[in-house]
This record gives sequence, structure tokens and C-alpha cells, in this order.
Amino acid sequence: MSRSESEQTALPDELFAAGSSYLEQLLDQYRQDPGSLPAEWGAYFASLAEEQGDDAPPAHQQMLTRMAPAASAAQQQPLREGDVEYPSRAMYLIHAYRVHGHLHANLDPLHLNPRPVTPEMELAYYGLSEADLDQVFPAGDLIGERNRPLRDILSHLKKSYCGCIGPEFRHITDSARKHWIQSRLERNAFRPDEDDDTRRHIFGRIMHAEEFERFLHTRYVGQKRFSLEGGESLIPMLDALIQNAGSNGTREIILGMAHRGRLNVLANIMGKSLAEIFTEFEGSQLKEEAHGQGDVKYHMGFSSDVRTPGGVVHLSLGFNPSHLEIITPVVLGSVRARQCRRGDKARREVMGVLVHGDAAFAGQGVVAESLELSKLNGFRIGGTIHIVVNNQIGFTVNPHDARSTTYCTDIAKIIHAPILHVNGDDPEACCQAVEIAVDYRNTFHEDIVIDLICYRRHGHNETDSPEVTQPLMYRRIAEHPTVEQVYRDRLIAAGVLTAEGADAMVEAYRDCMDKVRRAKNRPAPNVLNSLQGRWEGFLSEGMDEPDTGVSADLLGMLVRKVHRLPAEFSLHPRVEKIYEARIGMMDGLEAVDWGCAESMAYASLVYEGGWVRISGEDSGRGTFFHRHAVVYDQQTGKSMIPLRQVENGTLSHFIVVDSMLSEMAVLGYEYGYSVAEPRALVIWEAQYGDFANVAQVVIDQFIAAGESKWKRLSGLVLWLPHGYEGQGAEHSSARMERYLQLCAENNMQVVYPSTPAQLFHLFRRQLLSKVRKPLIMMAPKSMLRQKLSFSSLDEFTAGTFQPVLPEQEIVPAATRRVLLCTGKVYYDLLAARNERGISDIAIIRIERLYPFPVNQLRSALAQYEGVREVCWVQEEPENQGAWLYMNNQIRKLLLTEQKVYAVTRPEAAAPAVGSIKRHQMELSVLLDQALGKSVEGMLV
Repeated sequence: MSRSESEQTALPDELFAAGSSYLEQLLDQYRQDPGSLPAEWGAYFASLAEEQGDDAPPAHQQMLTRMAPAASAAQQQPLREGDVEYPSRAMYLIHAYRVHGHLHANLDPLHLNPRPVTPEMELAYYGLSEADLDQVFPAGDLIGERNRPLRDILSHLKKSYCGCIGPEFRHITDSARKHWIQSRLERNAFRPDEDDDTRRHIFGRIMHAEEFERFLHTRYVGQKRFSLEGGESLIPMLDALIQNAGSNGTREIILGMAHRGRLNVLANIMGKSLAEIFTEFEGSQLKEEAHGQGDVKYHMGFSSDVRTPGGVVHLSLGFNPSHLEIITPVVLGSVRARQCRRGDKARREVMGVLVHGDAAFAGQGVVAESLELSKLNGFRIGGTIHIVVNNQIGFTVNPHDARSTTYCTDIAKIIHAPILHVNGDDPEACCQAVEIAVDYRNTFHEDIVIDLICYRRHGHNETDSPEVTQPLMYRRIAEHPTVEQVYRDRLIAAGVLTAEGADAMVEAYRDCMDKVRRAKNRPAPNVLNSLQGRWEGFLSEGMDEPDTGVSADLLGMLVRKVHRLPAEFSLHPRVEKIYEARIGMMDGLEAVDWGCAESMAYASLVYEGGWVRISGEDSGRGTFFHRHAVVYDQQTGKSMIPLRQVENGTLSHFIVVDSMLSEMAVLGYEYGYSVAEPRALVIWEAQYGDFANVAQVVIDQFIAAGESKWKRLSGLVLWLPHGYEGQGAEHSSARMERYLQLCAENNMQVVYPSTPAQLFHLFRRQLLSKVRKPLIMMAPKSMLRQKLSFSSLDEFTAGTFQPVLPEQEIVPAATRRVLLCTGKVYYDLLAARNERGISDIAIIRIERLYPFPVNQLRSALAQYEGVREVCWVQEEPENQGAWLYMNNQIRKLLLTEQKVYAVTRPEAAAPAVGSIKRHQMELSVLLDQALGKSVEGMLV
């Protein structure tokens, strides 16, 4: 890899520790042939000559003087007689190759950058020379004979570490993993060539990959396809991965990748029919659908079954939007859900495979977040195999502008993952790297990365002109033979193929594709249908309202089972008090609070055989000290999850996870989990509602649009604490306006429950209903302890979630104004109304904002036909909250003589103020206006 200008300037200073014998040798080489040295050393010796004129000895003496402080005493000792270190110097060299060998491996098909100077890999660095090559040295733990000639040691090291696979693994701190990789690579050096059948098979995969792209390029001119050309070795790699994984017990592989090469993978790995792909290019199959917008062909997913020596492996390629790496956590979550369903505790039956681009892998933060999930208990999937298709360019950006690291894969070192760099022009080396990766993953159950160093033959898309910004690179690419040609020539030279045989294979495949394209009665592509397999029996449309009530007897039994812990468990006094209070609530002794309602919703679902998973930052205890789903023994520190005491059956689970401080990766993970397992209630909890902003790409591209684009359903719940309490801009608003703006085509639900009973029924309905839609919940904060909001026990034993809660106290005939609101502000209005003795203003709560409850609100308003003033009241500023959405919705339901007004805070750039005093002043103005005598000053 090329070095920066500053690194080149400092290079000689770094190398003076190489020792006098090494510098002597370099100087002699410079005198004989200056061009034979690396540029840095040539420039250094030339600068010395310029300083000293033609007087070489002083210049050399100056060099040695400058070098002397850095040279070790051992390097200045006599070489053999009396040199106790001499026998060990080969082992220093072995270590150097293991650490630095990848820098000198044959990795770049284009040879774009000179290899760096690495003195540690030179004989002279250790006081050795060619004269020592036939001397026998101890080889330490190098695989093979313990003592052997230095020449043999070097040959073995170069085959192991400097061939077409360049490994990085010395950063791994775990000795077992490090030695496993080391041993595997060093044994690989003695591996015989692949047998002829295997080589012909690999050639066939390469040929199919390249000819497929060439066919599309000539038959569908000017259409984007994000070609794999230059990286065709990905196809035999994935083929080898699937076959090896299947032979080792894997039954499902969940694959995630962005758009480059996706069509090739669909055709040549997933088995999608050529007829369907060609029809998509022609656009002739498209039918107007009643629902959904669809997506471009290179974002689409697919599923198929592939035979392997170990049995059939089910492949699933995830649907992926243009935000390249956002598929990464989604795949991980899908894998975890499938492992849970299978009871795959060894995590061998379901495997995740992710194909990345080089610029995206280095540049997008969701990659680092997802890597950090890999070893966490609530997210571990037993290791993922990452393949980076390294085109050595990002759109038009060169690597030195795209990252600050040597390799695009250096980010994987944060989890100590081994990295295998491999030359994309050597398909056999690529397949060997995959074999190592599968065995490593199945041995250690951790991530491994393959850096497939290749190139991009065309621009970012096939209509681009890449030579405009990379003239030298694309001149080299234009002159460079294709992967197919390189491997074909290699096999012909080895006698594995004949030119005629290879040509015949190519012609046969081209004829096959041409016949498919010219077929007149080509079958139409299959219509996307998500309601198959695990999703059979679920609905994407309609209104399914199951009975969500639970008998008082069952609730009483569950509350005791969950909240009565073993006598020896030392519960914190505050938590013990909360637990005892919950038992009283379910006995009808006091009103039921939010924490108890939530706990009983989970307990009843799990007891009935349900599956509940909740994750988020501090979800075990709960940010607001209300949940306590995980409790800790105050003497031993051991944790316990009491809700697991009601698990009933093999698929009955309660899972609560304290996630790392990540929103985007964790929300993406939970979305993937929910899509893979419709029979689970999956909840992601933001610590504060606005924290979901960091995961906006998951919300925009998957949660809101996944059904419209790909017919993928999800029942994921977003729990977003919301409410204005004078805690500043970042701890007030969950930005409900953004979710409402994303609502269309009945794609999701947006709710703001105002009572614990509503929460209870909402969660039970979300799992018991056959309809699956994401649920965006504006959740309480201060309401958690607002006694006015608590529910009676009988509200849990019957009924279901109510989208609208009508006024219960004010007489309709005496009403002069109706206030409509949602969530917490209702209790501020109620308290102020009671305090002021007002009896002619009714308050109606809208608990479900989308889908808008037209019939329920119409029914609630029907009692107030004589009322002329209907006001929407919200805590949020005018340009935020629900007002801009509710305005048109409410107007559609009003009588001609009725007007709708709005009471809000003034429009603002930030969601809320940072002063509690100012917050209270604003709230007072809001209440005065809503409950005042006149509508003057209200928004119309």
C-alpha cells in the first residue's frame, strides 16, 4: 500500500534500527545499481551524496553515526563465533513474516501500489545473508521439521504468508485462536493443487459470472446493474462457502449484501431464473398493484434451497436499500431469531454471511456498531463470515481519501477478528480462504473477514466514465485480462482445460442465455409474497381485534409467580416494595400502575406460550426505575429474570437485553429479528424517544417502507419515551411528527397510550393479532408515576385497546368546547380543569394517531353536535407534534358550522426549552388558552 508524504519523509528514521550490516548491504547495492532499491532508500542515499559531494566515506560514516543509537547491542555482536543469538535469528524472521507477511503478499491484481519497505523481513536485518541460506536453524513452532535449512524456512514462510493470501492475525490476543490460524496457514503451504474436477468447477463458476455480466451489458445497453466484473471470484467463493458450511451441519445461511454483484449472486448462487431477471430488465412483467411501490431489481431479496454433501441448505438473501451497510445488523437479527426458533444453542445450524464494499465497510458507522454486537450475550450468533469485495475505489474516491487505515478491513480489528486478504485474480486462493473462514467460524464461533482485493471494471454504474477521475487506474484495468481469461490460461497451461473445451463451455452458456431471452412465452416473475413459510396464516391487511382481556384469577396467579422470589434472594428494599405493591394491585387493593401493567402483559403472553423479546439501553431495570425485569441479589450480585418463571413450553420465552450504547445497529438487529420471527413480540426501547433519531435510516428504509417496497411484514414495537417535563430538547420529544409523515398505505401504527390498561391491551394485541404492522409507541415518562393515569383491575380483565377514549365526566348538553389531545397533556388539562371548576369543556383522548380512528372519533364527537369550538391541544410547538397531521384529519369529521382550532407552543427549531421555570410558564399559557373563555389567539 502507498504511504502518505509525511510517512515517506520519516521513513529513514524508522529504519535505522535495522542494524549496521543491513545498511552496509543497502549502500553497496545502491552503489552498484541505484534503481534496484526502493524509492525511499534511493532518495536517502542520494541526499547523503549531495550533502558530501563525491566523498562517499564521510557520507557513509554519517549514516552509521546517525544509526548507532537505535541499533541494538545484539545486532552489533559478531555473527557466529561467540554469537549466542545466531541460532535464534531464524525465529525472529519467522515472527516477522507472521506479522508483516501480508504487506509483501501478491494481493493486488492491478499492482497499483508499490510494496512498502519492511526491513524486518530482510535477512540483513538479523545479521544474515545468502551465505546463511544453507545453514540449519531451529524453526520453533513453524509447522514441519523442527530444524531445517534457512532456505527451506524462507520458502515455507513465503508460501504461507506472502502468496495470494495475506493474513492478518497477530493482533488477536487469544492464543488459541491465533495459533489455530497460524497452524492452518502454515499447513496450507504444503497443500497439493486442487484436483482437476474442482478446478474445472471453479472455472465454470467464474465463466458463468463473467458471461452473465457481459450478456447483460450487450443486451440491455445503458441499464444499471452494478456489475461484479473484476470481482467474479466472489461467485466460486460463495459456492465453496455454502458447500463447506452444509457439510459441517449448517442448515440455513442468511446472506446480506449491497447492490454491486447482487444480480450475479441471484442468478449464479441463489438460483433465480434467468427468465425472471431478463424480464425485470425489460420491465414488461410489471402489473399495477393495489398496494406498495416496489423497488429496483438490484435491491431485491430471494430465497432458495441448495444441495450440499451434508444436506439441503436454505439460502435467504435479505432485501437491501441503497444505504449499503444498513443490512448488516438486520441479517444478524434474522440469524439470531432463527437460531432461537431451532433451539440452536451451539449456533451451527444457522449462519450469517455478509458481503461488503470496501469504502462502505471502512466508512459507515453501522459496521463498527454491528461488529461490537458480535460477542454480546443478547446478540451473539456464533460468528459471521464477512467478505469485503474490495474494488479499491469508492464511487470516485481513492482509498487514501476514503479511510485513515492501511486496509479497509482494519475496523474489524476492534473485535480481534482475523483478516484474510486474498487476490481476486486467483479463484483457488479465494476458495481456500473461504474454507479457512468456515472452519474458523465453526471452531471459535466468532467473526472472520475475507478481503477480496479486486477491481471494478466499469464505473460506479455501467453508464459512468471512471477514467475521468481515475485515469491511471482505468488505463491499467483496460489493459488487464479478465478473471476468466487469467484463470483459463492458468488451467490450459496446467493441462486441466483445452482452449477448445473452454470455448465450448462459454458458447453453450451464451446460447442458453440467448434462448431464454428470445423465448416468446416467458413466464412472468413470481409475485412477491411474504405470507409463506413461517408467515403463513398472518395478514397484511384488515382489522383483527382479538380479545386481550385476562381473568383476574390468572393475573393474580401470574403476579405472585413473577414477584415472589426465593427466600434466599436478597432483593433491594426499593424493588421489594415495588414487587409487593404489584401483588396488591392484581388483588384489586389499589390502582394498577404502568410497571405492573407492562409486567402482566409479558407474563400473560409468555404463560400462554408466547415469545417476548425486549432490548435497549438499560431495559432490564428500566431508565425510569419502573420495570425491574432483571433484579440483582444485593449480597452476591447475581441477576435473576423473574418473568422466566412463567415460561410454558418449548417456544415460550421472555428475553430482556441491556444493549450496548447503540441505536442504529440495535434497532436494525431487532427489525431483522421481527421479520424472521412473526410469533415473537419484539420491542426496541429507546432510552429517550429522541434517541431513535440516530437510527432514522432503519426507520425510513425498513420499518416504514419495507412492506411497500418488498412486501416484508414486521410486528416490531418502537418504545419511545415522550413528554414535556422541562428536561430540555433532547429528553422531551420522540418526534412523533416524523413518524406521522412516514405513515401511508396502512404501513404502521402510531400510538400514545394514556393509561396502563391501554398499554396492557396494546402489547397483547400486537402479538395475538394475525395482522403484523410495526407499532410506534410514544411512551410515558412522568406518567409512570401519575396516579391519575392508573387503571382499575377490571380494565385488564375485559375489552381491548381503545383508539379513542371519550369524555366520561362532562355532560354533552352543557359542553361549549371540545378539546382533542393525546398522551400526557390530557392529565395537565384534566388537573387544570378540576382546579378551576370548569364543567363545560370536554376532553377526548386520541390514543391511536395512525391509522386514524375515523369511526371511533366520529362516534365520540357525535354527542357534541351543538358545539362550535373543537380544539386540538398539544405540548409540542406548532411545527412539531401531531397538529399538522391532525388538522386535515379532524376537519373531515366536523360539521359545516364547526371550526377546528389548535393550542400549541409557538413554532420552534428545537423541540423543547432547557429551563424548568420557562417550561412551567409555557405550560401555564397553554392551559389558559385551552381552558379560556375565548378562542381568540388560537391557530385556525
